[in-house]
Amino acid sequence: MELRRTDPEFVERFAHFAFQEVPNEEGQQLPEKTRYMAILAALIGCGGVEAYKEMLPKALENDVTPVMAKEIVYQAADYLGYGRMLPFLNCTNEIFSEKGIALPLSGQATTTLENRLPKGVAVQAEIFGEQMKEAWKTGHIHRWLAANCFGDYYTRKGLTLSERELITFCFLMAQGGCESQLVAHSKGNMNMGNDKDFLIRVISQCLPYIGYPRSLNAIACVGKAVEE
Repeated sequence: MELRRTDPEFVERFAHFAFQEVPNEEGQQLPEKTRYMAILAALIGCGGVEAYKEMLPKALENDVTPVMAKEIVYQAADYLGYGRMLPFLNCTNEIFSEKGIALPLSGQATTTLENRLPKGVAVQAEIFGEQMKEAWKTGHIHRWLAANCFGDYYTRKGLTLSERELITFCFLMAQGGCESQLVAHSKGNMNMGNDKDFLIRVISQCLPYIGYPRSLNAIACVGKAVEE
């Protein structure tokens, strides 16, 4: 790591905080696979391409499979847009190639262009409640949300629905300015079994990568979701 030579004092403190203090904080720990999934999603959310390049190999060594890593990147297209997602897809492919991981990976789609809308609506209803069965009818953006975001991506294999809600939470938390959506997806996470305690742990483990302001905002959003 070049920074160990050029910036030894910074590296000493950051490495201690990010790789020792935070992961081992009593009451804030996560399984390594979950922690790395959250970190990868948070780094995509905040646009941290160089840090993502450092962390992806570590994630692959800690039970995050190539399919899981790719699914995290693919889902980012809906929450950050293609413009911000593409650099992460490209560098993921580069790292996979360096590691001898054959591309393309096996297909994970479970929907077709013909049934993506009803399948997406069903997933929305499973996560957020029966009222979502009619929400897609309120306008073309909501129809796209159901068919594209949920029908194209949430229905894919490789990640469970609770894991997909986890990474969505991290995308929204890390990019900032998405507080209303973060409250909604805090509720979605809780509906999928990712309770308040779990989400606070996720925020804590992502804090070194997204900073204190967005972490504190996320904690406030989780609290608001619990109140509502």
